[in-house]
Amino acid sequence: MAHPLAAAPVAETPPHTGGLLLLIDGTAGLLTVAALGIALLLVLIIKVRLQPFVALLAVSIAVGLSAGLSVTELFGTVQRSTSVSLIESGMGGILGHVTIIIGLGTMLGAILEVSGGAEALSARLLNLFGEKRAPLAMGLTGLIFGIPVFFDVGIFVLAPIVYAAAKRSGKSILLYCMPLLAGLSMTHAFLPPHPGPVAAAGLFKVDLGWVILMGVVVGVPAVLAAWVYAAWIGKRLFVAVPQDMVEAAEEARAAVAAEQAAAGRTAPEQPVALSTVFLIIGTPLLLILAATFSSIALDPSTPRSVVEFFGHPFVALTIALLMAYYLLGIRRGWSRKSLEQVSTSSLKPVGNILLVVGAGGVFGAVLKGSGIADALADAFHDVGLPVVLLAWLISVVLRVAQGSATVAIVTTAGIVVPLVEGQDLSQAHLALIIMAISAGSIFASHVNDGGFWIVAKYFGITERDTLKSWTVLETVLSVAGFAVAAVLSVFI
Repeated sequence: MAHPLAAAPVAETPPHTGGLLLLIDGTAGLLTVAALGIALLLVLIIKVRLQPFVALLAVSIAVGLSAGLSVTELFGTVQRSTSVSLIESGMGGILGHVTIIIGLGTMLGAILEVSGGAEALSARLLNLFGEKRAPLAMGLTGLIFGIPVFFDVGIFVLAPIVYAAAKRSGKSILLYCMPLLAGLSMTHAFLPPHPGPVAAAGLFKVDLGWVILMGVVVGVPAVLAAWVYAAWIGKRLFVAVPQDMVEAAEEARAAVAAEQAAAGRTAPEQPVALSTVFLIIGTPLLLILAATFSSIALDPSTPRSVVEFFGHPFVALTIALLMAYYLLGIRRGWSRKSLEQVSTSSLKPVGNILLVVGAGGVFGAVLKGSGIADALADAFHDVGLPVVLLAWLISVVLRVAQGSATVAIVTTAGIVVPLVEGQDLSQAHLALIIMAISAGSIFASHVNDGGFWIVAKYFGITERDTLKSWTVLETVLSVAGFAVAAVLSVFI
């Protein structure tokens, strides 16, 4: 069930000799172009503050020209011809698969969010675990609800529950928000349908079932380690509940109640059943996993084809979305217009993510088409470090330097893919390499990361305390995730 996700194969061409290679030829010249390209990318994003999509696209063109690629190779021709544009094939190859998955996953998360599914989940877990284990309940809430929603959306939806728990106990808000953030961050980094692991799976041509499986195997120990640190720092660093956020949440709830009253709807909606939330979230994951392993357990047959059909990510997520429409919407009195409005509005923030992912695909295609990828592969092989370690280190450097996890993942994947070509690695091993890249992409979130400021401002934490808590939490999550992936890669 491998997907043709990466850029179309580039026909073998004579070695390029133009651009910067006129001054420094051969492998040394190609490595110089690669180093200058990555440095330029970081400068444009960090210093110039250029939008990452524009920066990636500009650097891809600059790298291609510097490595001697012709205008025809980069852009194709105006007339119809057999020439393949690296930019078009790189962008289209990855987005052809990623766009559908991210779009469906985003709409599914929006329905769960607006319907109150997150509140129902957290309230049930808080009642189940009790006051003393409320931090664990918050962590599980983030872990489960983080599967279908983006990291920042999860914070916006679940923050009022954190405020209430911390206010009721009188303890530091860190004790409750840090486990929640660890769960949200783990799912965002390691599990589909989030853009980072989905994009990496596309570039490495790995079935999403393997990514889900390894994401759980690697992510669960990592998040457990992060929860241990969260409990430690929450008891040693007191941060009060931000009153302005509590008041804003109360005002929002009052506005919604007033709007419902004006519409003549005085009876409150029935709370979402916890079993319904688990059913909607679990269905696509189980279908995708079943399809992945049917190729191992079943011989080619009609039953296997049926399993693979329903387990294809496009079909599985569509089924889950339709289930959410009915179980959380229509059955609870929502109109079709409301469902359409919620779905449409949820897609507005997705454009930037898709453009960054696509530009990362372009960067990878240019590296491959120019011969830089092969030169990098030879250089890294000579270093003698395992690919899993190199993948994590490259991702860490890019993450710390420019802040965006998605940019770190897609850029690292473009560099690492050539290192594994021709090694005949299993899907499981490739998925572990993706986990190492994903782990590196969340290392040491600091002031150049938007997530750092969301956490600091939403939970009323000073910058100094955010570095002590959130930044270290992300580092623990990253190192623990990489450690598990590295150990498993020895045996798989």
